[in-house]
Amino acid sequence: MSGDAGQSTHAATAVLVRALLPSLSPAERRVAQAVLDDSAGASALTISELATRADTSETTVIRFCRALGFSGYPELRLTLAKEAGRAESGAAGRRIVGSDIGPGDELSEVVDKISFADARAVEETAAQLDVSVLETVVDTIVGASRVDVYGVGASAFVAMDFQQKLHRIGRVSFAWSDVHIALTSAALLKAGDVAVGISHTGMTSDTVDALTVAREHGATTVAITNFPRSPITAVADHVLTTAARETTFRSGAMSSRIAQLTVVDCVFVGVAQRTYNETRTALEATRDAVARRRLSSRSGRS
Repeated sequence: MSGDAGQSTHAATAVLVRALLPSLSPAERRVAQAVLDDSAGASALTISELATRADTSETTVIRFCRALGFSGYPELRLTLAKEAGRAESGAAGRRIVGSDIGPGDELSEVVDKISFADARAVEETAAQLDVSVLETVVDTIVGASRVDVYGVGASAFVAMDFQQKLHRIGRVSFAWSDVHIALTSAALLKAGDVAVGISHTGMTSDTVDALTVAREHGATTVAITNFPRSPITAVADHVLTTAARETTFRSGAMSSRIAQLTVVDCVFVGVAQRTYNETRTALEATRDAVARRRLSSRSGRS
């Protein structure tokens, strides 16, 4: 990994660190936290100083760097310094809004912080999204006979949104949030079908199990998750990652939804683009079908 490769956002390394955090050892996690707490400050430290700050060894720091894809500490340090410089330049003249919310914040501050955090989730997800994997997923869905989408909790709403979008443009698609129904449906999939599992943590057993069964029966499997080394990725042929962060009042159930919807919209628009004529016809037909359900405006209302 070169220092500039894929660094299209000021916080690209921080996004990667947060994504890999659950898969790191406890000692490596302390190094990660030191970098997340003050990435600009960390870039100014020697490897010994960073190890001391994280209460660990230089060897652990090196392992941490390699877990991120860097050749060693010098490359990580240089990358952090470059990103800090770009962030400082980009922040000039702009008001900085922290994403965490305190119990004493005014409601206007809450609005600012939520809108800032949501915007960052979209920006960071888009910046780290692997376009080559996205293209493969889009092509696979375009050629699929059927698409099953699995998700529970907050991810279930994203799954239903994805299913509704695909169904509206004529793609045969189903969304399942009940594990029994999901497993039953997955067992009926075959080669040529696609199964999509949506899980912020990547550790939701219901979703992982459904994707596992779908893969066993020949379906191509896709995972949408925030953590690229989570269990769901082991049963996915293709992985699309999000970049949502959690704060005091904004759990994964909140922040992940915005990031997941960003990925889902990218996949959907890619599919619609590749089936343009068919999509236009389907959109017009479905629009006409529901048009009569709208109330007409009436003049002269008091």
